[in-house]
Amino acid sequence: MMGPAHFVTAMKKLLYAAFLFVSLPAAAANDLASANTLFEQKRYTEALTLYTRLANAGNADAQQHLGQMYWYGEAGVVDEAKAQAWFRKAAAKGNAVAASSLVVMQQRTERRADIDYWLSGYDGSDLKTGKYACPAPRIPAISKQSDEIDRVSAAIASWQSCYNGFVENLNAASPLVKRIPADIVKLMNAAETERAQTHLTQVQENLSEEAKVAAKLVLADVAAWRSATGAYVKEHNAIIEGGPSAERARDIEARKHNYSQANK
Repeated sequence: MMGPAHFVTAMKKLLYAAFLFVSLPAAAANDLASANTLFEQKRYTEALTLYTRLANAGNADAQQHLGQMYWYGEAGVVDEAKAQAWFRKAAAKGNAVAASSLVVMQQRTERRADIDYWLSGYDGSDLKTGKYACPAPRIPAISKQSDEIDRVSAAIASWQSCYNGFVENLNAASPLVKRIPADIVKLMNAAETERAQTHLTQVQENLSEEAKVAAKLVLADVAAWRSATGAYVKEHNAIIEGGPSAERARDIEARKHNYSQANK
């Protein structure tokens, strides 16, 4: 039979064990909160240390957070294999975020070509086709007839309207990352999002520069045509203005007629 002293000692041990059983989850919760705070403060190295310790101890939330850090590169590098491994452990314990992340990772594999298209394949051709395709108008060196001057002037005006529309549309589409479909955006990790932004910024700069160069060439042709045509029109008008008046012209024609009649 256990004596009083032994009974007290046994109870102390039991209470101590119970204290450990109750306090350990609380301590883990505090550590998880601390890790979350460090993460929010972008103190990723410290957060990674805490998450790793908790994840190794079996904490599903920490495992999920750790998977996210490896997935987005906040662990120092992007490591999808490690991210997937931690997500699987967390999902096995019922972590819904980890389970959703595994679904997204599967979708990434299935839609790899679509993701890569926005990382390097998109060239902005859809922004310069259709009503925004602005071929240079055919401009002669000089125009001497009124109908041709009208035709060329109309072609220049049509091109100018198209070019202005292209510029407005390009500006409205800026930044081009807005063109990435939402279902593709959610599949990109941080590194891919950055690559897409860099690539699309370059595409926009290329489109803008290409349009400016083409416009300069057209405007140079327009200036040369206007100069040559204007000079011709001015000279032609001067000749007309310096010629005989209408009354004088009729008199000359009458004399020619009378002369021809007298010689018959």
